[in-house]
Amino acid sequence: MKSCLVVDDSRVIRKVACRILLDLGFETSEAEDGGTALEACRRHMPDMILLDWCMPNMTGIEFLRALRRERDGERPIVVFCTTENDVAHITEALGAGANEYIMKPFDRAIIQAKLVEVGLA
Repeated sequence: MKSCLVVDDSRVIRKVACRILLDLGFETSEAEDGGTALEACRRHMPDMILLDWCMPNMTGIEFLRALRRERDGERPIVVFCTTENDVAHITEALGAGANEYIMKPFDRAIIQAKLVEVGLA
């Protein structure tokens, strides 16, 4: 079973995303910020990370840059899931190592389509 770490400071967003991913056959785990997510990845590197941009303590982009420097940190597919929709943010995310980008609000169809695009569905 493929695994996904959902990283978002909103408990509601994490729960909704986890429910969708569970229904799509993923084992899920959660983190409320980038620092907690980095610790989780050091314990067990997931196949995929669904990542928010704006979070306290360590932002999504800071987490992504740190993740890609970790041992095996290039392996997970990282999909930013955020309200940040300007070209500069998207370019920065992709330049830092994100594989894909989706906008909030999202639904099952949007997540499933991105999973197909990144080869995880």
